[in-house]
Amino acid sequence: MARPKPTTFDKKKTVAENRRARFDYHIEDTFEAGIALTGTEVKSLRFGEGSIAESYAEVKNGEVWLINSNVPEFSHGNRFNHEPKRPRKLLLHEREIARLHGAVERKGMTLVPLSVYFNSRGRAKVELALAKGKQAHDKRQTIKDRDWKRDQARIMRDRG
Repeated sequence: MARPKPTTFDKKKTVAENRRARFDYHIEDTFEAGIALTGTEVKSLRFGEGSIAESYAEVKNGEVWLINSNVPEFSHGNRFNHEPKRPRKLLLHEREIARLHGAVERKGMTLVPLSVYFNSRGRAKVELALAKGKQAHDKRQTIKDRDWKRDQARIMRDRG
């Protein structure tokens, strides 16, 4: 029998976060994916280096690839150091890949990485979101809501 999956992801050390993604996209569903890395990439990530600000994921030939993520070369690496912006394979179950592929193909959704982190077992993971792009009026509404919540907190603190 398969182990039940935890409801929330077990993030111990967050390396990179895509904070802009929640502003630019409506997040429908999130997935936790492993990431296939070389040795120097893992070391570089453990030092807290890496960026997923402009990256995205795509499904090719039944595999999911993380495109345009930047993991800088390891400072103490040798001639076998990795290429910083190479495509990296994401490790997901076949059923999850099929679901993602269907949503991207039929509904016009996008696969956006939200964060890269190490879990409690020390494995590098990517929090991947199935998202739909926001339009300009949606973004303005998000800004209004955020400002109102900030004002609300200020009012409650002052009167409180």
